[in-house]
Amino acid sequence: MSDSPHEHHTGPVKTPAQLGWLSFYFFVAPVFIIIGLVYYVTSGAMPSAGADNTESAIVKRIQRVGSIEIRDANRPLRAGMEVYTAQCAACHTAGAAGAPVFGNIGAWSTRLDQGYELLIKHALEGKGAMGAQGGGEYNDLEIGRAVVYMSNEVGAAFVVPEKPADSQ
Repeated sequence: MSDSPHEHHTGPVKTPAQLGWLSFYFFVAPVFIIIGLVYYVTSGAMPSAGADNTESAIVKRIQRVGSIEIRDANRPLRAGMEVYTAQCAACHTAGAAGAPVFGNIGAWSTRLDQGYELLIKHALEGKGAMGAQGGGEYNDLEIGRAVVYMSNEVGAAFVVPEKPADSQ
């Protein structure tokens, strides 16, 4: 046995000089290394915004956010089948994302019970995975015609919406 009861419980640091070097290497040195890395990364010669092509950079920064499209308000309304083929068939033919398959009476029966008004509301505003169809290439009346076309193919008797007469 040894004479000192604490002889076996000492750590690796034996002198104050060792403690000083240990503190320097584990606390001070990493701080300076981090400062050096930050300086190295941020001091690189980076081109300023728009330095590559000034004119195109300016055009990008001041480009329009939205655009206005002028359409002929007096154009003839498109038929429901035409709108369905162009706008709806991509999802309703294959049943993508839970869309009721065109012509499948079982898939459409619960929807038809809800009525035309709710069907057109869901078509225009979107429901579930289906995005809103209103405001796109087709006006609300044409989207309504597509809804009537799809519904009537599975047994509904909805009336095809027509353009209201001018009230002049």
